[in-house]
Amino acid sequence: MDARPLEAEARAIRADIVSMIAEAGSGHPGGSLSCADILTALYLGGVMDHDPADPKKEGRDWFILAKGHAAPALYATLAHAGYLPREELMTLRKLGSRLQGHPDCRLVPGVEVSTGSLGQGLSIAAGTAAGLALDGRAGTVFALLGDGECEEGQVWEAAMFAAHRRLGNLVAVVDHNGLQIDGAICDVCDPEDIGAKFAAFGWDVAEVDGHDLPAVTAALTAAKAAAGERPHAIIAHTVKGKGVSFMENQAGWHGKAPNADELKIALADLQAAGE
Repeated sequence: MDARPLEAEARAIRADIVSMIAEAGSGHPGGSLSCADILTALYLGGVMDHDPADPKKEGRDWFILAKGHAAPALYATLAHAGYLPREELMTLRKLGSRLQGHPDCRLVPGVEVSTGSLGQGLSIAAGTAAGLALDGRAGTVFALLGDGECEEGQVWEAAMFAAHRRLGNLVAVVDHNGLQIDGAICDVCDPEDIGAKFAAFGWDVAEVDGHDLPAVTAALTAAKAAAGERPHAIIAHTVKGKGVSFMENQAGWHGKAPNADELKIALADLQAAGE
């Protein structure tokens, strides 16, 4: 595949992420930037069956943002996919805006589930996948988790349930950037080896460079096509703050907004990456 159009979309999504967080004066840039390529592949790379003109269409694929604090990445991707106007992104976290700090399914088209409390998203995704299977309905359920989130016990209860129920229509993607709000995941409460853990729970597991768009798209497409009787986990190795020089691999940028000068540098970094 020619990755250049998708890469350009991912850079534009990252520019929107840092711009909207700067405008809001608060938000979570680090983990939003690290998952931008994954969301680009899902919504703009032809992986998911979805329709911005009919967000609740029967037979669609579902996406659940388990790491709800990365809402800026989801909002920006939904805007680029046609679910909402791009200019609305600048209302993030403002009074009266639909774009709250964590996604609200009652307000934003394309948001399937309100999320924010870490550890719960995979349970919701597994329950959704089980419901679709019981009803004989089409659709793959994708859930995006953080690696720090995988320290939550509920993630592994959901993993056990999904394997027991043979949910081949469930794909969990772990945004594995190695950092969380308090520092490196290996220092806070090491969940490694995440892929081996999912495999031990009976999942099919693939590992991929989370910033290689053709590889990410291929891995997601393969997991969706495989279906079968085993849920699928994709461990996407990413860089927290990807694309912005002073944010990359810095836990301090987990939940801090750039100021005006920092925004200029961030946008310049992203523009230079496309030249």
